[in-house]
Amino acid sequence: MTKKKVFVISHSHWDREWYMPFEKHHLRLVKLLDEVLDLIDHDPKFNSFQLDGQAIIIDDYLAVRPENEGRIRQAIAAGKLRVGPFYVLQDDFLISPEAHVKDFQIGRATAEKYGPMMGIGYFPDTFGNMGQTPQMLRLAGLDAVAFGRGVKPTGLNNQVSEAAFESSFSEMKWSGPDQSEVLGILFANWYSNGNEIPTDPAAAKIYWTQKLADVEKYASTDNLLMMNGVDHQPVQKDVTKALAVAQELFPDYEFIHSNFDDYLAAVKADLPENLSEVKGELTSQETDGWYTLTNTASSRIYLKQKNTEVQHELITEATQLAAAFLPAAQYPKDQLTYAWKLLLQNDIHDSITGCSVDEVHREMMTRFEKVEAIAQSIRDEAQAALTGQIDTSVFPEGTRPFVLINPSDMPKTGTVKVEVELDRALFADGSPDAQFAKMQLIEQRKRHYQIIDANGQPQSGRITDFTTRFGADLPEDRFRVPYMAVYAEVEVHVDELPAFSWQTLALQEVKTPRYYADRDQGRIITNGHILENKWIKAEVSPVDGSLIIVDKPNQRTYTRQAIFEDVGDMGNEYIFKETADQRRIYSTDQAPVLHVLENNSQRGVLELTATLEIPVGADAQLDYEQRAVIDITHRQARRSQETLKLVLRTEITLDRDSRQLSFKVSYNNQAKNHRLRVLFPTQINSGENEAESIFEVVKRPNVPSREWENETNPQRQQAFVNVHDSSTGVTVANYGLNEYEVLPEDGTIALTLLRCTGELGDWGYFLTPEAQCLGAQTAEFALLFHGETEADRMTTYRLARASQIPVLSQWLERHPGDRGTTGQWMSLQAEDHAFAVTGIEQDAHGKIIARGYNMSQTDKKVTLKHGADTGEVVDFLDRPMPLAADTKLRGAEIRSYRFNK
Repeated sequence: MTKKKVFVISHSHWDREWYMPFEKHHLRLVKLLDEVLDLIDHDPKFNSFQLDGQAIIIDDYLAVRPENEGRIRQAIAAGKLRVGPFYVLQDDFLISPEAHVKDFQIGRATAEKYGPMMGIGYFPDTFGNMGQTPQMLRLAGLDAVAFGRGVKPTGLNNQVSEAAFESSFSEMKWSGPDQSEVLGILFANWYSNGNEIPTDPAAAKIYWTQKLADVEKYASTDNLLMMNGVDHQPVQKDVTKALAVAQELFPDYEFIHSNFDDYLAAVKADLPENLSEVKGELTSQETDGWYTLTNTASSRIYLKQKNTEVQHELITEATQLAAAFLPAAQYPKDQLTYAWKLLLQNDIHDSITGCSVDEVHREMMTRFEKVEAIAQSIRDEAQAALTGQIDTSVFPEGTRPFVLINPSDMPKTGTVKVEVELDRALFADGSPDAQFAKMQLIEQRKRHYQIIDANGQPQSGRITDFTTRFGADLPEDRFRVPYMAVYAEVEVHVDELPAFSWQTLALQEVKTPRYYADRDQGRIITNGHILENKWIKAEVSPVDGSLIIVDKPNQRTYTRQAIFEDVGDMGNEYIFKETADQRRIYSTDQAPVLHVLENNSQRGVLELTATLEIPVGADAQLDYEQRAVIDITHRQARRSQETLKLVLRTEITLDRDSRQLSFKVSYNNQAKNHRLRVLFPTQINSGENEAESIFEVVKRPNVPSREWENETNPQRQQAFVNVHDSSTGVTVANYGLNEYEVLPEDGTIALTLLRCTGELGDWGYFLTPEAQCLGAQTAEFALLFHGETEADRMTTYRLARASQIPVLSQWLERHPGDRGTTGQWMSLQAEDHAFAVTGIEQDAHGKIIARGYNMSQTDKKVTLKHGADTGEVVDFLDRPMPLAADTKLRGAEIRSYRFNK
């Protein structure tokens, strides 16, 4: 009889920061690894210690113990420490696709700096698992993954489950939307099922009798996985002694202190044919719905908004422009890697989710600021490299050229704000106050300008203001040069500025101002409350502030749009739970105040002010329930009877040729324990919605499974969510607002703008007053409409993504150059507009990598070019793949193209 093998893997699930700030966890980490290294040195039977799948642990340890680098290197090389494949244990849904790629790349590079990398994807505690995990792992050179959440183990006498998100075994096939497949290992009894193994024979007998039965209930082979550790668990120093005791007590089993690589090899050799297959994202769909932890998408929304901003500055601006315009030898690879390491520290699953103590999230904002500073510096250097090469001598003398740069993968239409320097006075030529006065005289002169292109043709736009301020050049070869300068604040209207392109314009002084009859007499807003262009007509009700919106091309009307809803929240940073009174307040409860902010032929901006009378917080019952650590599903707190005014100021913007109706809400939140959402009832009869996830447009049912008990069905998104039927549809775009819900009764898309809670939750009582998000807040989102074709729907998806990416601008001098006044560094043609570019960078060999994914579920033809080069296809490790660049993309395929620079 063949013995069953019990593979015991020592580890500690290391939340880098969570219920304590980073440095408190950090000191405990140093102590842990000190003990692990000593154990490796003194117990030859101790196989290895698994560093929780995250290579940052090495960097954190050596920051305190640099003298132990040799011991770390020796332990990894000998397989005694198992490290990688990631740099951090990231959140799956709230960070960008490129952040996931960098987590793979930097994790591997960090691990392999010291020795071999652990050969399995590792997601022990992510709050659900993204659907593209199988394909992403394959592109990173891995074919198996271990994870803790998302699938319900059934163990039905080893019968294959028919449910989509259940598995009768802890081992299963997991396939992604593109049909990529990996072996999935579920921690069916959690990643602590072999923790604190007794050495006392009597206690060990009881322990192993239960533990072996638990693991055998789900195992598909005779190879049983026992994880010896849990959150922040010190290493069990006598684990090999404990296994020797177990071997004597249970001679029919073979107890092995082991590692994932050996365990995987054994499992793969013995896998049965009747494994269950799970598909796509795994987010505990077939559970009661309370502990999916999806509401972390709305905890501390300010973190998500800042992350969106900083990611775009790092990815779309700094990295892309450096790859496109800096010489290969000057590409700041090390600086970008340093920035990514900082940003990835914020991408950890207990950090970006907003479910830690306040100190953690304060430090996150400092990290964001650091990454932002690096990204802006690199972006400015890359922009200077471009602008220094543009031939602006074609503009007449006396003009002030400026360049517009569109780094997105979609043409841009709308109004761009630009700052153009008109003159400067150096401190070297006069005292600062004298130079300031000199520039102010220029500012105060009534000068008039027009905007022209390189052919001298007038362009639509205007100067909105002048300003004088201090500035300084910081040359690389001499001392700083301070000055005072006067600037013109310019609004220029662009029409279909191509993707990945630049266009140079100039301010030209005119002696005579335009006559009144020649001035812009057009209007986007009529009657003080109706915005209209060729795509959209939006009428704001003066009675209750709701909108009636007409999708003009598709002749469909949507009523009672953009209504704000405020409800009580007695939950925590992980989970929303509405207060027992279900007391809801709406912006339509009273008449709004309307004010036209801007109105011309190019743009209309209407301000809508709504005042909501909302409770100041929850009643005293919630304080008791928090202190008593009462599970939120059993809480009975209500909203306070005391109220305050929540004033919502919403700017509604419509540009002349834009398909997008944009909203920006500003307010000062002084209330606690509540949630604010904006509602868009679509009245579309559809059983599912589509939303952007990681390298995927995922389809999700609007109605959850029968087991679902949670009154809400929150979901996570990147840039957009969509509801459509066979003829028309609605896409809601957002900026850093990652939580939505589709209400099945009328197809309402509910977008969460703010959620305020006062405790961390989970396993104890941890107050988090800063999670109440008191103070000034903003939220930005937009509406787009489409018709029946997939191409039209995909266009709104790409417009939603591009709406997060601003047009960049830079003024420059008149000078000769080798580049034209217009140009394009990348061109994209995608069948049905279905390809989204997620990032452009330079590889280690000085070549350009452009990466993106097929947003459609069907095969699509895509042509991406850098100049005339159509490139070659590579994986996440920049290794060539046996695939021609012009091969159609499979549905949901991720593809990276490499081009000569």
